[in-house]
Amino acid sequence: MKYLSICIFCISLISCSKEVDETLYKAYSPSKVDESGGTWKTFILASTTDVAISVPKLVTDAAYLKEIDSLKTIVIPGLTATQKKAVEFWGAGAVLRWNEIGRELAARYNIPPASNAAGIYPVPNAADPLADPKFPFANPPYTARALAYLSIAQYDALVAAWRFKFLYNRKAPFEIDATIKPLLPTTNVPAYPSEEVVVAQASYVILLAMFPGEGPFLKEKLTEAKNAVIWAAKNVGSDVEAGASLGAGVAANVMARAKTDGMSDANNQTIVPNLIARSTSLGFINPWKSQESPARPPMLPNYGAVSTINLDRKTLESIRPAIPYLENSSEFKKELAELQDIQKNQTREQAAIANYWADGQGSYTPPGHWHRYACDAGVAAKYSELRMARLLAYVGSALMDAGISCWETKYYYFSPRPQQFGLKTSVGLPNFPSYTSGHSTFSFAAATVLSSFFPENSTKFLNLAQEASDSRVYGMIHFRVDCTMGAKHGRLIGDYAVNRAQADGAQ
Repeated sequence: MKYLSICIFCISLISCSKEVDETLYKAYSPSKVDESGGTWKTFILASTTDVAISVPKLVTDAAYLKEIDSLKTIVIPGLTATQKKAVEFWGAGAVLRWNEIGRELAARYNIPPASNAAGIYPVPNAADPLADPKFPFANPPYTARALAYLSIAQYDALVAAWRFKFLYNRKAPFEIDATIKPLLPTTNVPAYPSEEVVVAQASYVILLAMFPGEGPFLKEKLTEAKNAVIWAAKNVGSDVEAGASLGAGVAANVMARAKTDGMSDANNQTIVPNLIARSTSLGFINPWKSQESPARPPMLPNYGAVSTINLDRKTLESIRPAIPYLENSSEFKKELAELQDIQKNQTREQAAIANYWADGQGSYTPPGHWHRYACDAGVAAKYSELRMARLLAYVGSALMDAGISCWETKYYYFSPRPQQFGLKTSVGLPNFPSYTSGHSTFSFAAATVLSSFFPENSTKFLNLAQEASDSRVYGMIHFRVDCTMGAKHGRLIGDYAVNRAQADGAQ
């Protein structure tokens, strides 16, 4: 059965669980260290010289030797069980672990606001993030954007870090003093600045902005990540300080872009009447409307106006999928009949696939699902921190562009969902228009990028994307055309990320 074969793949490679799994990953030596990484093209930074760090002390300098002596007092006597656990956890990869944390937060905050006694759905407030309803509501577009900026900040920061590492070429402590024994696999990558701390500080800044109610939790993780590289004898204090400075500087640049990308106006409900009027003018007899009671306002009706990463606005509009089948057409009636047949005769396999890919409330949504796949593929390939960040930046940016492009399409047509024609579903009731399918667009955009990075696994990724797309038909959430056109759209969006990757100098 197809679903079982997919789940075997998930368990062995990526695990069907969408929760953070601290035991799945172990430290490894990367297959290559990417010495030229400091020359790779960045996403947000115009140049790696945009953010600077201090010239390090020479390894013969008294101040550096004092740092070495200080390190010995920590690592030579031995670590506590708590310290060892932290070293093991963070040693699996800083990019990997912070992506896990981002996905964990997305799942934690993926809770749609409930209606109050007046029948109104309150809007989460960024200025009071822990009030009910909590900010943010980490729906699929929000999660895609948060993880995209997280990954882009990690990547740009590591490109800058690689430049400084090989510019200053200050070796790791264990190469300076043979009595220091590192607790993790080693490479010949220079130690200054610490790549793990660069990632930690950049990730902290981005995730705190995206999940402002999680300050204490994120601060605890940041402190632990910084300490872990000392406990593992990978770095001295000045390596850590330089990494924190660089990571913070790059993240500030990334957040400057995020603050002006249009997200603040994404939930603008005042535009909805005009969107509905356009839908009617295009020939839709029954534009989408909420099937909940009380009626829930449409989710993020202006998200399609958010700035994309790998394509411009003109391109976004030019590749918008053509109008779907109208209600009085023979094609529409045929697709409605398909869903009616599934409702009467749904197989166990179809139900299992629909439920597995539901990615609803309390999950890290389809974008998080695909980030997990990317992380596991990078681990299997033994990617360096820099190359792992590059992979996630391209997957993440494609997913963000997919969300923006899909939402622009959804609200351009404002097409009805199957539930408006008597169909029932057991996998959630999205409060936004039907065409195109977000699952299909997200999944094929990500699968296209992953297939480019790992052509030997292209069939697996594309099969997973197809199953994610089909799941929305099996769950009677979407008409078939929503999914086939979403898949086509996702491939196009993924291609823009692939084209950018092929020109960044990392091949």
